[in-house]
Amino acid sequence: MGSCRYDVAMFTDYSIQAIAINAIPLIFAITIHEAAHGYAAKRLGDNTAFLLGRVTLNPLKHIDPIGTVLIPIALVLASSPFLVGYAKPVPVRFNQLRNPRIDMIWVALAGPGSNFIQAILWAVFWILIQGFDVNEPFLISMAKAGVFWNIGLLVFNLFPLPPLDGGRILAGILPRRQALMFGKLEPWGFFIVLGLLFTGVISQWWMMPLSDLFIAILRALTSPLRMVFSP
Repeated sequence: MGSCRYDVAMFTDYSIQAIAINAIPLIFAITIHEAAHGYAAKRLGDNTAFLLGRVTLNPLKHIDPIGTVLIPIALVLASSPFLVGYAKPVPVRFNQLRNPRIDMIWVALAGPGSNFIQAILWAVFWILIQGFDVNEPFLISMAKAGVFWNIGLLVFNLFPLPPLDGGRILAGILPRRQALMFGKLEPWGFFIVLGLLFTGVISQWWMMPLSDLFIAILRALTSPLRMVFSP
């Protein structure tokens, strides 16, 4: 794999070919991320998402009409350098978890964790198609996009502000009183995140450094395979 940098300006080519290359890995990234939350919650005692059919790989179950469709389309039509959106949140009743404060952290980690696993799989696919001299630009670009989107979603969702997964993780770590005060930010969290995105704060001080870190980890994990298939 070549060196990569990830930024909140993750998608600037709106051609039909670029959309086709990015669509499959992005749909998988979002769908598996949300299903992973529901699966973790079910394993830890809350089957709310399971009963509502959200522990599924059917992307239609996770699409939010506004966050997944309208907002991205509006940004595309406006030729925005950013493509921001979100899926339908998986419902979790934290009081139903066997150990709510600790289990909340595991449920929150399940989504980004699934993105990291997907990034590894796309990286392996990338290495293999190059190792076997499969000269297919579409597949190579899709593999790169798979790593790209999953690392981007992983890092972005770990930002420590509710309602993002990082906010849930931080709330589970903080003492109870501070966690309750921190939770009051949630109704405003999405708007704060948007503001930080458009001012470049998240990009410069969060997305790029953490993306570089996870890319380095990914390279270390796949280095044995790259050595096998190196020329």
